[in-house]
Amino acid sequence: MTLSISIIATILGVIEGLTEFLPISSTGHLIVFDRILGFQTMLQNPDKAELFEVVIQLGAILAIGALFRKRLMESIFSRSLESNAGRLRTHLLIAFLPAAVLGLLTHKFITTYLFGPLTIGITLVVGGIIIIIIERSTREDKRTITIDSLSWKDSLIIGLAQSLSLIPGTSRAAATIMGAMLRGVKRASATEFSFLLAFPTMIAASGYEMMKYRDLLTRDMLGMIMIGFITSFVVALAVVAWFIRYVQRHPFTGFGIYRIAFGAFVLALWAAKVLM
Repeated sequence: MTLSISIIATILGVIEGLTEFLPISSTGHLIVFDRILGFQTMLQNPDKAELFEVVIQLGAILAIGALFRKRLMESIFSRSLESNAGRLRTHLLIAFLPAAVLGLLTHKFITTYLFGPLTIGITLVVGGIIIIIIERSTREDKRTITIDSLSWKDSLIIGLAQSLSLIPGTSRAAATIMGAMLRGVKRASATEFSFLLAFPTMIAASGYEMMKYRDLLTRDMLGMIMIGFITSFVVALAVVAWFIRYVQRHPFTGFGIYRIAFGAFVLALWAAKVLM
C-alpha cells in the first residue's frame, strides 16, 4: 500500500523531531527513511525533498529557540562582554565559525559524494563506538567545566568537533557533546551548549538552503512542508525537555549501542541493494 504524501511528511517530521538533538544523526535517519518511504520518487525531484528536509530541520531548531529563549535573548543583546551572557555569545560565535567556514568550502563535495547509505552506516557505527569509548574511559566526576567557565580554546575545539558533523551520519549533537566532554565539560553543560550552538548553526544552514531552493517554495509544496514543520517542532519540544532530564543521571552509552545497531541495519540494507 502506497502512503500518502501527508502521512510521509508527518513520519519524516516525527523522525526529525526525535533525532535532531539526540546523538544519533537526524540527517542519517532522514536520508535512510526518505529512501525507504520513496519520498524523493514520489516528489519526482530530489531538490524538493531536500527543501522539505531543510524546512523541517528549521521547525526542530525553533523548539530550541522556544525552550531557551530567555538565555538566547540575554546572550544576543548583552552589552557586557564580561557578563555570563556576553561571554556565552562569544563562545557560541567561536564554536560556530569552524563548521560555517568548512561547510561553505565542502558542501558541494559532501552532498555529491557522501550523502549515501554506505557513508551513513559507517559513520553511525564508528560514532557509536567512539561514544562508548569516551563514556567508559572518562569519568563525569573528573569533569569540572560548565558553560559559564568555558575558555575560548574550549569553544574552538567544540566548534572543530562540530565540523565533523558535516559528514552525514556523524550527528552534530554527538560531535559537539563528545568534543566538549573530552575537554572536561560536564555532561549536562556539554548537552546544553550543544543545544544553544545548534541555534545559530542550523539557522544559518537552513537559511542558506532555503535561499538556494526558494524557487521551489510553490503553493503545492506548502501544505506538505507545514505538516512536517509543525510535527518536527512539537516532537522536538518534547524530546529536548526529556533529554535535559535524562543527561543529568545517565551516560550516552545507550545511544552508542543504538547507533551501532542502526548503522549495521543500514549497511545490511546497502549490501542487499535495498538502499542505494
